[in-house]
Amino acid sequence: MTPLRLYRVLVFLAGPVLRLSLRRRARKGREDRARLREKIGHASLKRPDTPLVWVHAASVGETNSVLPLIGDMLESRPAQTVLLTTGTVTSAAIVARFQSAHPNLRARLRHQYAPLDRRNWVTRFLDHWQPQAAFWVESEIWPNMVLACEQKRIPLIMLNGRLSPRSFHRWRRMKKTARRLLGRFSLLMAQDNMTAERLHALGLDDIAMPGNLKLDAPPLPHDEAALADVKKQIGDRPIWLAASTHAGEESQIGDAHHMISATHDNVLTLIAPRHPNRGAALAKELRQSGFTVAQRSAGEPVTPQTQIYLLDTLGELGLFYRLVEIVLIGGSLVPHGGQNPIEAARLDCAILHGPHIENFRAMFDALTSRQAVAAIADAATLASQVKALLDNPAQAGQMADAAAAYAEAMNGTRERVLELIGPYLVDPNAPMPEPKALEAHDG
Repeated sequence: MTPLRLYRVLVFLAGPVLRLSLRRRARKGREDRARLREKIGHASLKRPDTPLVWVHAASVGETNSVLPLIGDMLESRPAQTVLLTTGTVTSAAIVARFQSAHPNLRARLRHQYAPLDRRNWVTRFLDHWQPQAAFWVESEIWPNMVLACEQKRIPLIMLNGRLSPRSFHRWRRMKKTARRLLGRFSLLMAQDNMTAERLHALGLDDIAMPGNLKLDAPPLPHDEAALADVKKQIGDRPIWLAASTHAGEESQIGDAHHMISATHDNVLTLIAPRHPNRGAALAKELRQSGFTVAQRSAGEPVTPQTQIYLLDTLGELGLFYRLVEIVLIGGSLVPHGGQNPIEAARLDCAILHGPHIENFRAMFDALTSRQAVAAIADAATLASQVKALLDNPAQAGQMADAAAAYAEAMNGTRERVLELIGPYLVDPNAPMPEPKALEAHDG
């Protein structure tokens, strides 16, 4: 039995297990209980009577990178509607905030949770939405969905394609299956040379390289009043931020805080976990370790005694990047592969990273060549670097300026991507649909 056939059989048999898993995740707050049926292909919104394309972004990073492009699509194509699917509760919240911030686009941007890749579930999803084309962001490859789109003659386009070393090695062991699935894409766009080379190595040709969408996103938004309030609470204390942290990193950051406070006794460490739903457990863990913690989601203020400010809220990272000058990019002190540094680079931060940056190697290499980042290995070297930058604001400023210059040089990707996907979108001169077709079910 071929790997593809085996996969399809196993997923079919796993239907009851998948349903049970969804219910368990919902009880833990990791799924939206009210919209759980979307995960098995049941739409909770009506399909608008307009041309519609489907964009899928798996999680937070992909959602943040593609939303500006979707804005461009809708602005340039007044008759176009976009269905955006995501896989996580946090990414759905990001879409909702984007809709609120762009009321003129809200009626033409619908959100649903993506169905799990079981044949009858994806068929149900496609039968309802009937997209003109499907745009998948980065490395989401669902065999049943690929084959269903092929059967229904729905063009597939890979946006901002990325193949991590792990994914590449897995696909290379199944090269025939990789060509069978990836070869069904009408257009493959790689975000960097490394991904393009890996796609070529799998036997795929005509790879477009318009740039990396994650490098052409606008600065993260913030609330000016909230920024002023936090500044007032902190005062002139030395501060630094560990952003998008993962389990296993916070204890190292706590150790670094102790070392930094030996010479900067009033230092305030800010920790923004990658998954804010870890906030309560993380606050408890830090307090048990002896730290005085202010938990932002609980509305706890920063006092002169606060040692760690836990930023376990959604959508506020832009605020705190604007507040600090020194940022550790999380996911890099543990074997996760790192997180995207471009958001910090756009907001004038001196960037530190650990040894595990495989997911964003090309980006960190480019920043390193510009002397815009500094590498650390563990809690001790992290503390040493933070202390050095706190003591030398000019050096921190030079690193931040170099990072911002790199980010500025990466602009233009969205414009190039929009041109490439133009043939799959509605005619820009098509008349705007009647408002009645868009009134209900905003999502």
